[in-house]
Amino acid sequence: MGRSHVHSFRHYHSRGLTLVELLLVIALVAVLGSLAASAWGGYRDRVRTKTAVDDITALSALIDQTYTDTGELPGSLADIGRSGMTDPWGNAYQYLNLTTAKGNGKARKDHSLVPLNSDYDLYSKGPDGKSASPLTAQASKDDILRANNGRFVGPASLY
Repeated sequence: MGRSHVHSFRHYHSRGLTLVELLLVIALVAVLGSLAASAWGGYRDRVRTKTAVDDITALSALIDQTYTDTGELPGSLADIGRSGMTDPWGNAYQYLNLTTAKGNGKARKDHSLVPLNSDYDLYSKGPDGKSASPLTAQASKDDILRANNGRFVGPASLY
């Protein structure tokens, strides 16, 4: 009788998890979950940036087509049927026709304070929804912009 009692005692304990094993499994799941969430956040940011680049490229094509058709740049995005168009962060895209703007005060500028474009500025204020004229301003570092008259479209931090 003593032998079967020992056997059933061992059998009972071999089927369950100890508290330490359970805590290790929970910790492992938590670590893997945080890694997955971090990777997902980075992926989402890259997708939003790519969407903004694609939108700016498409808007540039419409603006350039308007110029080809009429000989003039549109005065606003409304003139090409895109008023209120928002970037992936919910902010309106910014457009400025530099050929009709008075002075260079409102033009986007590089680190040497030279205007980025000679025709028009087109950009997204990026994730923070803030922007300033020079790219050196902290508020402009996450902007997605068009520069060199369309030869560059991407994050201000890469320009």
